[in-house]
Amino acid sequence: MPEPAVAGTLEPPAARTPQPALLNLVRARKYYSSPGGPVHAVDDVSVSFAERELVAIVGPSGSGKTTLLLLAAGRLAPDEGSVRFQGHDLAALSKREMLAHRRTNVGIVRQGFDLVEGLTAAENVAMPLLLRRVDHSAAHRRALEALDEVGLSARADHIPSRLSGGEQQRTAIARALISEPKLILADEPTGHLDTDTGNEVLALLSVLPRERGASTILVTHDTRIAQAADRVLEMRDGRLTVER
Repeated sequence: MPEPAVAGTLEPPAARTPQPALLNLVRARKYYSSPGGPVHAVDDVSVSFAERELVAIVGPSGSGKTTLLLLAAGRLAPDEGSVRFQGHDLAALSKREMLAHRRTNVGIVRQGFDLVEGLTAAENVAMPLLLRRVDHSAAHRRALEALDEVGLSARADHIPSRLSGGEQQRTAIARALISEPKLILADEPTGHLDTDTGNEVLALLSVLPRERGASTILVTHDTRIAQAADRVLEMRDGRLTVER
């Protein structure tokens, strides 16, 4: 079990051996209706994300970052183009296959934590496994292991209201990790956190590709992640305009 990465130190990425593509968006477009006409939230985006890669997507509010993340997660279908996971077009999956894909291959960390108040930290973390009908005792054991990995083993029996914002977000990260997904998607994970706590969460997310083998796509306004990311993509008006 790797040591918890909660010290708040972001380090530059080490030199990486090129990895095969895990996720591909091919000329993906997503439109929304509005009184002024259709809004092109994602507009003709083609991009690949490699296995074991940390990618930060930055840009102003309303630029399409969250919509891009939802397409990557399979929670939205593109109006045009395709989203492919390990070469398979997500649009070709049945509803049951898509649900299994999201529960097994994708872990999501949101700005608002999305923890269930009536459940303990361990019970919140175990939920993805319980939804897959994993034995309760096995799910609880793995939840405790995931909490220990993010430095929260001592808080396993606490409900969310007894956890700080940073502890709630680390609980959400543990929940995202418990299914050992191949892809972690984080949407503004430091948005509700102070600077020091945000650094701790970013440091934790930045080691996932190396320590867990999970590709991580992180949507953020926080430019601090750039020093640890393998790539930083900038999104404006539905398009990816800069890569650095």
